[in-house]
Amino acid sequence: MLFTLALLGGLTVLIKGADLFVDGAAATARYFRVSPLVVGMLIVGFGTSAPEMLVSAVSAIDGAPGIALGNAWGSNITNIALILGITALVKPVAVQSRVITTELPILLVVTGVAGAIVLDGTLGRIDAVILLVLFVLFLMWSVRFQHVDVTDPLADEAVREATANVSERSVWLSVAILAAGLVLLVLGSRGVVWGAIGIARAAGISDLVIGLTVVAVGTSLPELASSIAAVRKGEDEIAFGNIVGSNMFNTLAVVGIAGVIAPFEIERVSVVRDLPVMAGLTLLMLLFGIGRRGGPGRINRYEATLLVLGYVTYLASLVVTVL
Repeated sequence: MLFTLALLGGLTVLIKGADLFVDGAAATARYFRVSPLVVGMLIVGFGTSAPEMLVSAVSAIDGAPGIALGNAWGSNITNIALILGITALVKPVAVQSRVITTELPILLVVTGVAGAIVLDGTLGRIDAVILLVLFVLFLMWSVRFQHVDVTDPLADEAVREATANVSERSVWLSVAILAAGLVLLVLGSRGVVWGAIGIARAAGISDLVIGLTVVAVGTSLPELASSIAAVRKGEDEIAFGNIVGSNMFNTLAVVGIAGVIAPFEIERVSVVRDLPVMAGLTLLMLLFGIGRRGGPGRINRYEATLLVLGYVTYLASLVVTVL
């Protein structure tokens, strides 16, 4: 019970910490006249993905690589199969041609490269550095051509609120809010990792399974809320791009940071089961997004149902391995 409370409480604190971090960082950046592109691309993008990053980093420090990798890959699987599926059930999601011709193919290539790196069952520091270098190159390309917008409706709202309060809020208060967000992110990630490790050991299951399921779903909740909010506002491109951007961040930055902190061995089952599922869902997302005539299409409710059922099947396979 104590481990469960720590896990749930840590997830709650993580989400609140991410909100405060985005709010404080955006306001502070605007005081120093940082461009809106940088605010949206870096500050907001990193802030909304901070839960996955910190949980995996703390997991690596605490010697729980299964949670670190499971959180990253599990979040990718959750984002596509569960979050995109639920979002498209609420309202079919239109897909822009740019995502089909550019962002999704890049994500597929990145997933393939990440898979090739870990085929030997290890993630060394050189491997992790390669992932981080690819992530930096992707950010530079994104800023240069402004092709990828990693913000989302909730983050945009936070930036607008922060900007509106700049004249009323002192820079020190903005910095204090930023610091409070960072503190909550660290405390929340500590609670999540401690609780997850405790549950895994008490139940006699691997850290990897906990990372792929409970931790991955919990750290992906902000993406679910923002994607549903986006389609309800008619911002389908943001909803779809939110998934693509988050998966890019998880595959390169989250895994890379964990590997730089503490290189680790990867369970064989993760390479032969979870990696193909993640890659297959990415390809499926591309195929669903292509219209009947080869142009942009939409994720309809029938396809959304298949995604959700696929996630349920994947969870069932994890349960079978535990039993």
